[in-house]
Amino acid sequence: MTQAVREAQRSEPVVRSRSRLGRLRSLYARRAPGEPRAVGYLYILPALAVFSLFILVPFFQSIWYSLFNWDGLTPATWVGLDNYTALFTDPSLRGPFVHALILLLFYALLPIVIGLLIAATLSRMRIRGMTFFRTVLFLPQVLAMVVVALAWRWIFAPDGLFNAGLSAVGLGGITRPWLGDFTFALPAVGIVGTWVEFGLCMVLFLAGCQRIPRELYEAARLDGAGAVREFFAVTLPELRPQIAVAATLTIVAGLRNFDLIYVTTGGGPGDATSVPAYEVYHRAFEVGQVGGAAAIGIALAILIFVVTVVVSRLIEGRR
Repeated sequence: MTQAVREAQRSEPVVRSRSRLGRLRSLYARRAPGEPRAVGYLYILPALAVFSLFILVPFFQSIWYSLFNWDGLTPATWVGLDNYTALFTDPSLRGPFVHALILLLFYALLPIVIGLLIAATLSRMRIRGMTFFRTVLFLPQVLAMVVVALAWRWIFAPDGLFNAGLSAVGLGGITRPWLGDFTFALPAVGIVGTWVEFGLCMVLFLAGCQRIPRELYEAARLDGAGAVREFFAVTLPELRPQIAVAATLTIVAGLRNFDLIYVTTGGGPGDATSVPAYEVYHRAFEVGQVGGAAAIGIALAILIFVVTVVVSRLIEGRR
């Protein structure tokens, strides 16, 4: 009995060392292979430094500027949250945000609907030259927005292609300077946004349709589903991730719209097409209200974040 106890006492340090070695092995097994995890943060440090220098620092600096009444040259005056309060009380500041929300119908809703219809149609039939048509419809995304704005400004001019087409089909009575009309200037700009964005949505949805299992369509057809029911029962639910991505991209493009407005209408006529991004430029560099411009920029950033998060969660069905 004494000999057995002695042997157990001798083997106890060995067992402990083995168990400790096993814990260390399991710990390192859970880690990614390669160098220690702390070294990984060194790889992202350059990107983090650039992001902080060009994004975070200007963002927080803009928040600081928004608390002052400042023209960019003379000493600033502290006003606290007055610049943010003016966003709700000043009609000239509320209007650009209302215009931006209206443009979302043209920049997000219409492109998504048109892209879904085209993708659903093309996925059901084989068309020769599909790559060519897809490239042509996606082409507006490749063009610089300044080029697009110049082209459409010529199209919507009083003597432009659009009015010429209306006159050619006998509708010359409704011709007008579309970008100079208080009623139709904003929808005209919105049509340009629809033309630019629907190609992106179409390409995203076509890629999503190619990943839908054919068995789902066959099962729907066995149940007697037609084209419309098949679209709502199979295609639309399976494209929810792509729709969320398209909605996010188009909403961001619509809310930060500046170059199209600047080139085509300059916010006019009056302030009929003014949007927050253009208002930031106008107040900071033309009127000399840097504090108010910074407040508009911060409010726009918050609006983009809130709208995109809410829309993506609603579309993807997350809680």
